[in-house]
Amino acid sequence: MSRLITFNELRRIKDSLPDGSMHRIADELNIDVETVRNFFGGDNYKTGSSVGFHVEPGPNGGAVIIDDTTVLDRALEILAESK
Repeated sequence: MSRLITFNELRRIKDSLPDGSMHRIADELNIDVETVRNFFGGDNYKTGSSVGFHVEPGPNGGAVIIDDTTVLDRALEILAESK
């Protein structure tokens, strides 16, 4: 199921994650850490994969349509754990 979020909100979530969360998500989902970073706006496609989101220009960094929310869902769970 796809999800719509602003790019700024996606970056805020990334910036709020505790240290080591990118590696934790990668390990738990059995994907490369660069793929997780790409999900949050990175662009390393030599070692990371495309993450299936589309950015439409607009306010707050534009709208991001995420095709697969697995990484986002895990990041939100980690944020909830850290509170």
